[in-house]
Amino acid sequence: MEDGRETAAMKEQKRKDRQIALESGDSDIGVCGWILVLFSILLTLLTLPLSIWMCIKIVKEYERAIIFRLGRILRGGAKGPGLFFILPCTDSFINVDMRTITFDIPPQEVLTKDSVTVSVDGVVYYRVQNATLAVANITNADAATRLLAQTTLRNVLGTKNLAEILSDREEIAHSMQSTLDDATDDWGIKVERVEIKDVKLPLQLQRAMAAEAEATREARAKVIAAEGEMNASRALKEASLVIAESPSALQLRYLQTLNTIAAEKNSTIIFPLPIDMMQSFMKH
Repeated sequence: MEDGRETAAMKEQKRKDRQIALESGDSDIGVCGWILVLFSILLTLLTLPLSIWMCIKIVKEYERAIIFRLGRILRGGAKGPGLFFILPCTDSFINVDMRTITFDIPPQEVLTKDSVTVSVDGVVYYRVQNATLAVANITNADAATRLLAQTTLRNVLGTKNLAEILSDREEIAHSMQSTLDDATDDWGIKVERVEIKDVKLPLQLQRAMAAEAEATREARAKVIAAEGEMNASRALKEASLVIAESPSALQLRYLQTLNTIAAEKNSTIIFPLPIDMMQSFMKH
């Protein structure tokens, strides 16, 4: 746990260092740069109040603005939400959406560890954690995250067999989330969650698994039936021992059987004959 905290702290410190390096100063624009800035300020003052509409910009609550002055990021990093001012000739800005973004991972044909081809898709939730890094360190953070998610899905599932893919979806999703989060840390992106949506198996494999499951159920049914027969035979043996101890018990059981047959309104009544009587006739 302590190692994990230290690693997270180190990552945060590195991210701050990169941001500071990127924001290192509009003071390095040089003499010509300052001349252009002063000229832009003078032009803004001379064209008041018309120029005020070009200088005032509004950033929404869920957005941040990265301001570039002569190509350099201004000190202070992202601006917003609310009002901010820019110079019309020397400044430009880029709006960055800070809300959580969701996208589907297209179905990927993956060869598992046990050489089975499956089609797997998923969904990823991420957000921009550092607007400065998301603008300065990568061309298109959204497209890069999407491509990286597809590659990570194939790489992670390639180390699993089919049974693990079908049963350990949460572990696979957590592994993907950790891998994506580490890879996108330099881009100022935080991957919040990854989920495996569906695993599609080939038709032949589905038939083979269905046949295997059916055979397993039939085998289990036969075992249960055999256990029932064994338990019934044991109960009959115990009942015969109890009846053998009292001859009248057999007569009572016989009368109960006749009562049951008569209650069903059957036209045929079977009278059992004792085995001993038959043996006496055979001796004569």
